[in-house]
Amino acid sequence: MKHFIYIILLFPLLSLSQDKIEGVILEANTNNETIPLAGANVFWLDTSVGAVTDIDGKFSLAYQSSYTKLVISYVGYTTDTLTITSPKYIKHYLNLSSELGEITVTGRKQTSAKSYLNAQNITTVSSAELLKAACCNLSESFETNPSIDVNFSDAVTGTRQIKMLGLTSKYILITTENIPSIRGASQAFGLSFIPGTWVESIQITKGAGSVVNGFESIAGQINAELQKPSIDDKLFVNLYGSVNGRLELNTHINTTISDKWSTGLYLHGNIRDRRFDKNDDGFLDVPLKKQINVMNRWQYTNPEKGLVSFINVRYLNDNNQAGQVSFDPDTDRLTTNAWGSEIDTERFEISTKFGYVNPEVPWQSLGVQLAYSHHSQNSYFGLNTYDINHNSVYSNVIYNTIISDSRHKIKTGLGFTYDHYDEFALNTEFERSERSAGAFFEYAYDDLDKLTLTAGLRFDTHNLLGEFITPRLHARFTPWEKSALRASIGRGKRSANIFAENQNIFATSRAISILNTDGNIYGLDPEIAWNYGISYLQGFNLFGRKADVILDFYRTDFKNQVVVDWENPQQVNFYNLEGDSYANSFQIELNYNVFEHFDFRTAYKYYDVKTDYISGKLSKPLIPKHRFFANASYELRNEVDEIAKWKFDITYNWLSEQRYASTALNPIEFQLPNESPTVGTLNAQVTKVFSPKFEVYLGGENITNVRQSNPILGADDPFGPNFDTTFVYGPIFGSMYYAGLRFKIK
Repeated sequence: MKHFIYIILLFPLLSLSQDKIEGVILEANTNNETIPLAGANVFWLDTSVGAVTDIDGKFSLAYQSSYTKLVISYVGYTTDTLTITSPKYIKHYLNLSSELGEITVTGRKQTSAKSYLNAQNITTVSSAELLKAACCNLSESFETNPSIDVNFSDAVTGTRQIKMLGLTSKYILITTENIPSIRGASQAFGLSFIPGTWVESIQITKGAGSVVNGFESIAGQINAELQKPSIDDKLFVNLYGSVNGRLELNTHINTTISDKWSTGLYLHGNIRDRRFDKNDDGFLDVPLKKQINVMNRWQYTNPEKGLVSFINVRYLNDNNQAGQVSFDPDTDRLTTNAWGSEIDTERFEISTKFGYVNPEVPWQSLGVQLAYSHHSQNSYFGLNTYDINHNSVYSNVIYNTIISDSRHKIKTGLGFTYDHYDEFALNTEFERSERSAGAFFEYAYDDLDKLTLTAGLRFDTHNLLGEFITPRLHARFTPWEKSALRASIGRGKRSANIFAENQNIFATSRAISILNTDGNIYGLDPEIAWNYGISYLQGFNLFGRKADVILDFYRTDFKNQVVVDWENPQQVNFYNLEGDSYANSFQIELNYNVFEHFDFRTAYKYYDVKTDYISGKLSKPLIPKHRFFANASYELRNEVDEIAKWKFDITYNWLSEQRYASTALNPIEFQLPNESPTVGTLNAQVTKVFSPKFEVYLGGENITNVRQSNPILGADDPFGPNFDTTFVYGPIFGSMYYAGLRFKIK
């Protein structure tokens, strides 16, 4: 990394003849005082060309005729954008911000955008992007994003599993408003517990995340920002129905209590009570399901005193039934009459965020995050019972300030987490408590021109993982206009919840064994990995329209990993890594605005993911080496008011062959080939906007009706020795069509 920074600092800079624009930035006040703002950010919109005001509030900035929008920002003040047509002296006054939320200056708002200025490789997905597909919950929110892979974990429970950089979601820190939320007991199904309409935006970060959020992030971070009661619609209703029997209702009711208090009631319910068996294997293609999900959200804002706070209270009840079509839980539960599964989950959580910005010194702020959750799951899969209770406490205190000016920012703070697990699996009780306390420091440097650095370090003491240090570093360098060259390195450490994270092991007839016994967690050691990455973003004009291309390469090296070994078809073995385990991910992505209101996105991705198993070094099962992705979206707008009347979206995904775990020891009739066939799926959606208040949508997933013919091995003898539901490489149900409506009152 040190050598890399030296190299990027030595990039040759082209000396171009340019005019300059100069000026001074002052505070607007009612006392007619002249107060210069030192450290204000001044930059040209959609470029990385910028400057920072000096102690007298003065700045000097390069000017070209192509630069037209000058953005002026300062912590605690309203961001302004000026239209500049020629080089001249600027004297501008910034007003104190009356809102503590983020202020974003945009032209035509992109539904999915990458920043040229951040040190981290972050893609921001807006709520408008989520509406391009049947986004019923967070696990279904990534169909139009090439960085995230989505597939089913098995052929019976309907659980969607996401992957990033070739690694499953357990190696991704998933947060809700930067509070860790999908972890522990909720790892397998938690993404389906966050309704898509509740999400305001999603930030996808490749590479190890910030030390502020903890030490567990390895492959990256996914953060979901929820709708804010103060700016969300007063009433929002979304009705959804699909041909696979799923009905869903989402309702938001928001009320302004006073000039400082707002509250929102968010209601979600879904049900599927129809049975489908299109491939005639005797098993349900999609599970029967019921879910009730309620959240009450409170927001307090007092800009005069620099205060903002959120309080969330949420309750969820989720019931899932899968298995043979003939299965009746009243008579067949835990018997050999028919194979069936039920997963009943009850979850309660309360969280709060408190923020204070010093009105006198607006670059100083204090944030407090507190969360408690209780998660209870009672489940069985055939004759295998799995129950888990997980109580979790999370707290984090963050202090922000600057050193000399806003080019040098620091974050520091303390964090504490507590997790208590009580599990029943393999006819055995497993119980443990985890406690960790940590301190972190993060320094960010931004010269608003060529270089941005974010360096973080945290120290944690953990009752089971011991004492350890977590370093993270992200760098962004701009070699020329409309470009961003990024590099990152970071270390992550985590305890593996082997049963909660791999619940598909119970939907097989395999014997389950833990081969190590001297570790602190199920007899296993903690997982430790380093992640290294480099990415390049280049914006350009193609035939007079905006475009950008992104190339990135990331490698994850495990120093220890809890290996899940499926290579013996009669067993699943868990053991500590002995040897190498790594994941290499390369991606190239092109985004192009073909013409007004028509956007095209395409990507190619290559994975090389290998692990040393007992039987030798092998590629991880069911991970395609090659993936091709394409998405196109078009809006037909009214020429008078420029409001979209029709929206069209189409997405194509192609996956190459995927390696099956070995079935060589099975009888010949239960043996599979070495690799799966290739898979190509096509999704599309059309939305008709009748007014700003009302729209309807119609869509289809897997329109080409691709289906895995025999997704369940040994389906005719589910209590026999060769039953296995985990060899899933593609769709099971076939084509799925849906329709819905959205109604809102501002």
